[in-house]
Amino acid sequence: GPGAEDEDQQPTEIQSLCMNCYGNGMTRLLLTKIPFFKEIIVSSFSCEHCGWSNTEIQSAGRIQEQGVRYTLSVKVPEDMNREVVKTDCATARIPELDFEIPAFSQKGALTTVEGLISRAISGLEQDQPARRAKGEALAGKIDEFVAKLKQLKRVDSPFTFIIDDPSGNSFVENPYAPRKDDALVVTHYNRTPQQGDMLGLKTEEPEEKSADPIEDLRNEVLQFNTNCPECNAPATTNMKLVQIPHFKEVIIMATNCENCGYRTNEVKSGGAVEPMGTRITLHITDPSDMTRDILKSETCSVEIPELEFELGMGALGGKFTTFKGLLKDICNLVTRNPFTLGDSSNPDRTEKLEEFSQKLDWIIEGKLNAHFILDDPAGNKPLENKTMEHTLK
Repeated sequence: GPGAEDEDQQPTEIQSLCMNCYGNGMTRLLLTKIPFFKEIIVSSFSCEHCGWSNTEIQSAGRIQEQGVRYTLSVKVPEDMNREVVKTDCATARIPELDFEIPAFSQKGALTTVEGLISRAISGLEQDQPARRAKGEALAGKIDEFVAKLKQLKRVDSPFTFIIDDPSGNSFVENPYAPRKDDALVVTHYNRTPQQGDMLGLKTEEPEEKSADPIEDLRNEVLQFNTNCPECNAPATTNMKLVQIPHFKEVIIMATNCENCGYRTNEVKSGGAVEPMGTRITLHITDPSDMTRDILKSETCSVEIPELEFELGMGALGGKFTTFKGLLKDICNLVTRNPFTLGDSSNPDRTEKLEEFSQKLDWIIEGKLNAHFILDDPAGNKPLENKTMEHTLK
């Protein structure tokens, strides 16, 4: 209920030393969530003995992966009321005045654009009486600058307000959220090592890069997230660049679904398209031919004249397998066709299919001699040649 929510929002009170009169004051801490941003801790201190008080904010999150820069074009007085979270490591700038509040010069603050400018004005005016008493020339210049800052608060002319925070925890409100805000540009950037040191992050020394980035790819298995083609559950696909001896580079992709156990692999040719296509005819006369490696790229068609069978270009995708494996895949592809199963099939067709798979089995067992014609217009020579000359019939 609403009561429970109020309980959550009670500030934590801690007795702490007042830095003004050294009596005991009270610090209140409150975790606050800012819409479309994140959680921050607001701490406010007040001392009942001398009346001194101050507030500051800290980000409740960790230092972000990237730094952030907010560039706001202030054109109308309403822009002055935008909420601003400025952490202590952020820099605030107004380029039109060459004005900058450097990092670590102020505590973190939850304020508005106007509040930040007012804070700067009061900071500059603080020591003015002493400067004037000493008759310093600087006093006049600071008066002029304060007058310019006060003019900005009235928004007589547009100006740019920039907050740059390497920790990524500062924020400038977009009053139109979640819609886009044309006056506000948010840029995320990678920190420099110096900025990392300033935030107290230990920057790791960049490892010695090997001279050849392709070599790194060959030794690395890349992973990316996909969905399982069978059950649509999230799965990962592994990808690796492999150099096949006497051939060329191929990319092997394998998907493994932990949800339904579905496994698939595919081979894509990694090299350029050859100037000429390749057509290879292999006469299978011996069961040992079944163990030959074959790379069927996705552009390759397979023909077996003895079975009056042709497998088109895109079917089965790219595969790196043996002849036996390819024949088994062809068998699965043909016999598992939904139009040839169950009630919708006619007996005539079923008989032909049984005969077809019977002949495939005979070829696998070496009982039936057959020709394989592999035709690849992209020119990926797709066969392991026993003697590595073209002794193919």
